Amino acid sequence: MTGDWRTALLAMAMVWSQSYDAAADEQSGQLVLAEQFIDAFYAFEPEPLADILASAGESRQDMLFYQRWAQGGNYIVKKRMPCMPVEAGKVTCSITVQDDLVLALGIDFNVTDTFIISFEGASMEGVETSSNDPQLYHDARDWVWGNRADLVQLPCRGAENVEPDPGQCVRAMLAGYREYARLKGLEARQPE
Repeated sequence: MTGDWRTALLAMAMVWSQSYDAAADEQSGQLVLAEQFIDAFYAFEPEPLADILASAGESRQDMLFYQRWAQGGNYIVKKRMPCMPVEAGKVTCSITVQDDLVLALGIDFNVTDTFIISFEGASMEGVETSSNDPQLYHDARDWVWGNRADLVQLPCRGAENVEPDPGQCVRAMLAGYREYARLKGLEARQPE
């Protein structure tokens, strides 16, 4: 009887070890793909990013738009933290950047963008973003939409038969941010 118990325990340990190895391999593959996503995003080349996001549904278009926005806003990577698993099937990647919009407001601050990437096995299923933009950034954005919608409406939201253009959108927002900064007596910061 004792031998049967030991054999069963050894068999269970082997099964657990194999499933643990498979989960670790899957997570390792997800981390590699997440890092490739960040590489492609900040290379500002849409084709590699689109390929990585092939199975990401609506996130594909959102991230391609955001990539062009980041390129137009002259995002410069200041600090790249390694991508980390946060739970099964989710990886987070945080990147600190300098950008023209924050510089225009004279804020001595670099924004950290966080990408939360969802996986189904080895397939990237979606990407969400968040950032720690300071309140002044949000105030300026609200002012631009409330007072200079004529400047940003077409490039940022589009119109009938006119697609939004993220590069033109961020440049229009930048013009609005600079106007807001002048009204508030803010001095633009120079790129580092």
